[in-house]
Amino acid sequence: MIHLCNVALMLATIAFGLIGWFAPHYTMRKLGLSLTPGRRVGLSEVRAVNGCLFVVVAVAALAMNEPLAYAMVGFMYAGAALGRASSIVIDRSGEFISYSFVAAEFAFAVVLVVANT
Repeated sequence: MIHLCNVALMLATIAFGLIGWFAPHYTMRKLGLSLTPGRRVGLSEVRAVNGCLFVVVAVAALAMNEPLAYAMVGFMYAGAALGRASSIVIDRSGEFISYSFVAAEFAFAVVLVVANT
């Protein structure tokens, strides 16, 4: 059961990453981000951090197929949840999408860390 959960969460992580990697404009719209005229570095940031990073860590965890690898992906999600939760408090960025993302990231983190440590 844990293995199926790990695989399902890695496939979801890969799917999220593929969206960030290959649809950065869509991702930026969903996150409320915009490009500065004449500057395209925002696209590379989204492709890197919201895209390839997620794809590579999930593929690596699947390839390694070790509990610690899945747990580390969970810790990555925990870091994302912490950053987003602190932004909700500090920056007052508490929109529905912020709460839904932090809930999903927290849930992924708890499942992956608890099931694999």
